[in-house]
Amino acid sequence: MSTAERCPCGLGEPFAECCAPLHSGERRASTAEQLMRSRFSAFAVGDAAYLRASWHPSTRPDEVELDPEQRWVHLEILERTGGGPFDSAGTVRFRAHYRLPGEKGTLTENSRFAKEGGAWYYVDGDHE
Repeated sequence: MSTAERCPCGLGEPFAECCAPLHSGERRASTAEQLMRSRFSAFAVGDAAYLRASWHPSTRPDEVELDPEQRWVHLEILERTGGGPFDSAGTVRFRAHYRLPGEKGTLTENSRFAKEGGAWYYVDGDHE
């Protein structure tokens, strides 16, 4: 993905100014929602290393494998609780739209996030 293209997270900003600095470690997410959006962008651009790094150490898998045929195309934030700059925990309920060869689909999840040492991490989530 070109850094000048719109960020996949849906905020309308160029990728270089939105989620790319989070993926590179130049900046940290300031809210749980911002981390959620950056993780969606990581799925969209195929950045498995960022997905693993942003996963809480207590639930982090040994590897993150992405399906090269699955394209993540749109993110809807449905609801959030906590997860602000001064919180230590939060949830983000979202619907992610994807495409596979010959089909379209969605994934709806209520994700849990924790903030430790000034950094937000994805803990786990419940799929609907």
